[in-house]
Amino acid sequence: MVEKEIIEQLKQELGDHSITETTTRSRRTSINIPHTYIKQAVTFFKKNGFSQLTTITGAQISEDTLELLYHLDKAGDLVTLRVTLPPKQESIPTITDIIVGASLYEREIHDLLGVVFEGHPNLSRLVLPDEWQNDSHPLRTSKHK
Repeated sequence: MVEKEIIEQLKQELGDHSITETTTRSRRTSINIPHTYIKQAVTFFKKNGFSQLTTITGAQISEDTLELLYHLDKAGDLVTLRVTLPPKQESIPTITDIIVGASLYEREIHDLLGVVFEGHPNLSRLVLPDEWQNDSHPLRTSKHK
């Protein structure tokens, strides 16, 4: 993969305002995008051969802000889409309609961080017991509703 080329192609596909920051090193590219572009960006990369979603990770980066990282692979070339949810926003569109394998990752993040994946076919508990409090998420430093 030629990192600069794929970034330029993504900008052409989504518009210059769709990418807020990028970092590249040998065969690894990290791209920051607004949360509203996640479906379009994942669709773009899937069309360009990045069809293996290796994982989705998430973290609370401030008291009221969450960050999600979507890790995509194409024959050892790695792209990470970094999405920061606006303060107090805890929802983002699902990508399960693009990459079915995202289902378990999204359910895990829903359990542990409380992110709601809009349009997900089944956000039932995955790692937490069914009786766990709905407003308590183990990877959050404070409760949010």
